[in-house]
Amino acid sequence: MKKLITLKFLPVNKDLALLIFRTLVSFSLFYKHGIEKLTGFATMQKHFPDPLHIGATPGLIFALVTDGICSLLIIVGFASRLAALLIVINLAVVFIFLHNSSFAEGHAELVYVYLASFLFIVLAGSGKYSLDNKLFKTK
Repeated sequence: MKKLITLKFLPVNKDLALLIFRTLVSFSLFYKHGIEKLTGFATMQKHFPDPLHIGATPGLIFALVTDGICSLLIIVGFASRLAALLIVINLAVVFIFLHNSSFAEGHAELVYVYLASFLFIVLAGSGKYSLDNKLFKTK
């Protein structure tokens, strides 16, 4: 019974878990938001929010880099922690300024889940199954 409750019969592989986690979360961000920004950049420029008052275009470029490029870097495990940190910065701005930290309206809960997920990647790194490890032997 103890083995069933604790799932002791399943092997523990933290690096495989990191690979699956970072791939699924990053692919989700890329598929929904990255492709959207890569293919619709010109259209989005006209109505992209500017919560930091730096201009819609610089904000959109940063969002394009984080959602479209950094998410792909994390999938392959290259510069994962830096890429995840950039995504965390972008998501923090979205969460704080655009959703007013409110779960009552909009998609704040999804932003919060993405924020927590990429913060986890910043702290945990990309693991053994990554280009970072292959190139820099981090593990």
